[in-house]
Amino acid sequence: MDTKAYWVGFNLVKGIGAVRVQSLLQRFGDLETAWKAPAQTLLSAGLSVKIVENLLQVRNRVNLEQFLEKVDSQGIQVVTWEDEEYPSRLKEIDQPPPVLYTRGYFQPEDAWAVAVVGTRRVTSYGRQVAEEIAACLGQNKVTVVSGLARGVDAMAHDAALKAGGRTIAVLGSGVDRIYPPEHQRLSERIMQQGAVISDYAPGTPPDSANFPPRNRIISGLTLATVVVEAGDESGALITATFAAEQGRDVFAVPGMIYAPQSKGTNRLIQEGARPLLRPQDLLEALNLIQVPEKQAARTLIPGDETEAQILKLLSLEPAHIDEIRTQLGLPIEKVSATLTMMELKGMVRAVGGMSYTAVREAQSEYWVDEDHE
Repeated sequence: MDTKAYWVGFNLVKGIGAVRVQSLLQRFGDLETAWKAPAQTLLSAGLSVKIVENLLQVRNRVNLEQFLEKVDSQGIQVVTWEDEEYPSRLKEIDQPPPVLYTRGYFQPEDAWAVAVVGTRRVTSYGRQVAEEIAACLGQNKVTVVSGLARGVDAMAHDAALKAGGRTIAVLGSGVDRIYPPEHQRLSERIMQQGAVISDYAPGTPPDSANFPPRNRIISGLTLATVVVEAGDESGALITATFAAEQGRDVFAVPGMIYAPQSKGTNRLIQEGARPLLRPQDLLEALNLIQVPEKQAARTLIPGDETEAQILKLLSLEPAHIDEIRTQLGLPIEKVSATLTMMELKGMVRAVGGMSYTAVREAQSEYWVDEDHE
């Protein structure tokens, strides 16, 4: 039986998430052994009596092989921590979901992604801004991530698709249970130019308790989260909070101080989020200009040990080329040529005066790749 079946099995057990899956892997070596372990062994591995009872019920009730065959017949892919296609940026967050169900496919270029979220009760101003931001991102080959909800989310997905870009929708239900139902057609378009994903098993109905946790996946997949409009209690604010906790940038679109839909975004700005005044500012701040060229450069020109050393050395604070050369003990010509190539690839940024900073996503991408090898 496909080993993914056991990942799916534990995903079906209430009370088992990322922390317990990691613990089981450390204790048993693989999830197949953990799945087949007797109850007493599972208890000794640290699972509570209630969780072991839940596990035994699922083991007795679900034929994993048949479940996996049904999932496959629905065109749903199962992606786990063990798979290369698991999004590298999502893997960086604390307790990433062990299993993702997808309709559509992840692509390497999804490493360049931005979340665009906001209220369901969007104004005409919010619609215009959401569409302009998502279209700009799509035109510049930056993947737009959102939650398929009514209002800003749906508008962002639609605008990215119309601009010829990729977009990913993260659901609070199974990927076979599109919610809201009127977005079924939109979800099908997303599957053609991106992916509809969830960490909830197929068949899971939408539930209000599911949506806040899925928001951490939206922010976790992306370089930054943009909140277009949000009231005081908007779920978009939860996404922004997760983004900040994950060390990702948060942008908020300022609005009229008397508008209910702008209370949340204006408060985010007051608390330190970057005010977003035009889509181009987002591209410049995140070093997302010329993404296709950077993708091509990274593909065609392989990295080397000098690049790795420079990425280890650089941070988000500027470092002068002489300081870099001194610390690496390399000829200035070698360091200069490597920095030029790395700037072409979008891995470092020249900030004037022969000084450079690292691009955060390049550092993350490099170290994830190195660990994978």
